[in-house]
Amino acid sequence: MKYRRIISMMSALAMLTLSAGCGQSDGGAENALEIAVTTENTEQAAEVSTAASDEVSGTTTASTNAKSGKSTTTAASTSATGSSTTTAKTDAVAGNGTAKTASATASSGSSGGSSSGGSSSGSDSSSSSGGASSSGSSSSSNSSSGGSSSSGSAATTAAASSGGASAVTTAAASQSPASETPTEPETPVEEEYTAKVSLSGSPAVSGSGVSVSGSSVTITQSGDYYFTGSLSDGQILVEAPSEEKVKLILDGVDITCTTGPAILINDAKKCTIELADGSSNYLTDSAKDDVNNGVIFSNDTLRIKGSGSLEITANNAHGIASDDDVIIESGTYVINSKKSGIFAHDDITINGGDLTIFGGTNGIKSKGTLNMNGGRAVVSGGTKEEKSSVYAYSAFNYTGGELYAAGNQVTAPATSVNPYIVLDLSASPAAAGSELSLYLDGYEAVSFNPHNSYRCVIMLSPDIADGSSFSADIDGSSVGSFTVSGIQNVFKAE
Repeated sequence: MKYRRIISMMSALAMLTLSAGCGQSDGGAENALEIAVTTENTEQAAEVSTAASDEVSGTTTASTNAKSGKSTTTAASTSATGSSTTTAKTDAVAGNGTAKTASATASSGSSGGSSSGGSSSGSDSSSSSGGASSSGSSSSSNSSSGGSSSSGSAATTAAASSGGASAVTTAAASQSPASETPTEPETPVEEEYTAKVSLSGSPAVSGSGVSVSGSSVTITQSGDYYFTGSLSDGQILVEAPSEEKVKLILDGVDITCTTGPAILINDAKKCTIELADGSSNYLTDSAKDDVNNGVIFSNDTLRIKGSGSLEITANNAHGIASDDDVIIESGTYVINSKKSGIFAHDDITINGGDLTIFGGTNGIKSKGTLNMNGGRAVVSGGTKEEKSSVYAYSAFNYTGGELYAAGNQVTAPATSVNPYIVLDLSASPAAAGSELSLYLDGYEAVSFNPHNSYRCVIMLSPDIADGSSFSADIDGSSVGSFTVSGIQNVFKAE
């Protein structure tokens, strides 16, 4: 009898295998098996199928292991009597960006050529060609990263081919929470500087390349120098070898200098001033200095950038000045100057930033070229008839950004990527302090109060286009409405 039972069981197994191989489904079968397998890179999924005659009702197991950044999920599902059981393993490696999905399904029973519609999801799904197919739906959520894995509902999609038929059905696996490897909190990496200088009181230095004499701090070599604090009467002086580069990082600096520039770059191949993130910085001068005539003055190329702010009060002459080039990359600026807000003997380039300038003579003046490629500048010029809100001796080249300027004169762009507007108020100049509002296509582009009387206004913006409508108000009274046509647009106030 024992051997007959064994023979009987083997016969039943053979019948089940034959039924699954033919891709037939028994209308009396309630469930079929579905498992999706994800493997790393191009490794094929291992498929293991076993048949059993025991009655098991919808049992599902799942386990999740997390180790060294790799998450492994094993899911198994069994159906009603006569169904085959398939197990598969899902491996996901965090960060490699490559996953393959293999599927395996099996169904039991007998009923030829029937199919049912549904949906399935997975990284890849494969099915055999020919014959009937049935599909169900599945959904899953599983992730692993940095040695930990999360638990949730895993879903699997399976497609198997045997004898020219395929079947896709649904099964759900509920993952158990995975153990997490405790991780140490990240220690912030402190930025390295050549030296740190605290200006408050008697300047204190930590690092190299800096000498202190009274309230004057001198940089003597290339490097990055971090400054905080205030000087009621002092100066930062750069005296590095002419082929070396220096960076000054200002983080909450307030310097007033009564003998010259608050920051003087006397010698360096290139000097960069960086406004630390979120910082507010203030620089002021008060002495008569015809040579080093800027609150920030450089004999070499000067670049200013950062995400902080800088307020400059120039009682001597210019706000920012250089015998070479001035380049504004980013940052927020408010400049009040006795002469030009920004002045350069060579070129001025504005690539970004937000500038508000009140110039006593010119707002921005370049004895070379003025190049505006980005950012936003609101500029007021001086009171003398020959002075301009914006002046370039060689050429003014515009490629991007916004410029709104009011003064007695203005240098119009020699090259411009889009139309620009000049408003002529010479017949009736506007008074100092009057509110100027400029509108483009019905929207207010800017509203500001030039500190001196003005008779010429220029507007540059990437929003200006051929056919745009432009209008202006002074103290709420309209001075005209116009239509943009072509590149150069000079409108006379009505």
